[in-house]
Amino acid sequence: MENAPSVECRHDRTPVGRAVRAVKSPSFTARFSAGVNHGKAEQVALHEDGHRAMVLQSSVVPTQTESQMRLLIVEDDRESADYLVKAFREVGHVADLASDGEEGLALAESGEYDVLVIDRMLPKRDGLSIIGTLRGKGNHTPALILSALGQVDDRIKGLRAGGDDYLPKPYSFAELLARVEVLSRRHGGPSEETTYRVGDLELDRLSHQVKRGATEITLQPREFRLLEYLMKHSGQVVTRTMLLENVWDYHFDPQTNVIDVHISRLRSKIDKGHDRPLLHTIRGAGYMIRDGIR
Repeated sequence: MENAPSVECRHDRTPVGRAVRAVKSPSFTARFSAGVNHGKAEQVALHEDGHRAMVLQSSVVPTQTESQMRLLIVEDDRESADYLVKAFREVGHVADLASDGEEGLALAESGEYDVLVIDRMLPKRDGLSIIGTLRGKGNHTPALILSALGQVDDRIKGLRAGGDDYLPKPYSFAELLARVEVLSRRHGGPSEETTYRVGDLELDRLSHQVKRGATEITLQPREFRLLEYLMKHSGQVVTRTMLLENVWDYHFDPQTNVIDVHISRLRSKIDKGHDRPLLHTIRGAGYMIRDGIR
């Protein structure tokens, strides 16, 4: 078992059948959704209170993203493992969990995964042994190694054992997610769309053009980033914390109305004059862009 990661953020939306559990971790500030209550995911906000995470809840209907990955997390530290599973699920991916090396190897051999996220020091069989065994059997599923052993020699050993990437602890979940997405794309996984469409609203990520129907909409750079993020997660509730971290690059709450101001401006540009609004406020949870809601 290795030390739990120092994680900066996150969110989670857990499929039906998972229970809500508070997470303890010695060093993180986090907000994410988790759990299930009668078929609805519960929005969970975690914040640091000494060494104990406090949980607040409200209900949100769970959805999945189009570019969904199937991941295997092999981690024996239960709190770290639970956190990673919840965080990956929140951003729309399927995450299975193994708590020791033997279980991890069995799942990796029997399941079709896009990426393996493997802790290096595990009971029963270490992470490098799992990867070496898989490679010896012709299984080339991308594997990212997590380890508290972060010296150059340690990383070289991990990569030479068959690992595709190596991330020392502590790490940011945002960086871990980005690395996993890169590994999936290289392996032929789902690629990022260059054009997002919701109803008659279209956003071109390459030309930075936005149109609703035949009408072109002019947006400021921050408004474009905000709309891009909302459309990427269309049909999902996007929390204020998600927007602060991914649109404003804040990993704290500045206690301002900056989000409300930009949402109001964006709504006036994309919905004004249209019978069918696309941008919606989900009371007590966040925002959602979706066609078909009145």
